[in-house]
Amino acid sequence: MDTAPTITQEPDEPGCADRFTKVQSSAEFGELRRSHRSFAFPLTVAFVAWYLLYVLLSNFAGDFMGTTVVGNINIAFVFGLAQFLTTFLIAWWYSRHAAAKIDPKAEALKAGLEASK
Repeated sequence: MDTAPTITQEPDEPGCADRFTKVQSSAEFGELRRSHRSFAFPLTVAFVAWYLLYVLLSNFAGDFMGTTVVGNINIAFVFGLAQFLTTFLIAWWYSRHAAAKIDPKAEALKAGLEASK
């Protein structure tokens, strides 16, 4: 019976965990986390609120959501499509934010960590 090789939990080099701990406690890492959180958390809250508004309106404002916009398309359908549009816009916006603000900081931290080997 073949067994998969096990991964050791010990670092490859002595002091490796100390380097990671030092980077984690650095101001640069804190700025990286703040940059991510200041974008991701408010946008997540806004999207969840937008989604819950859609759900609540669908449950409690049936007449409003059933209002015809054009032909057989009603407000509920428009809101449902807007959920998809919002999701894609948020993903696009986050990828731009990450490329401009997060990735350069992460690369700098990575380069500093690799240079300290």
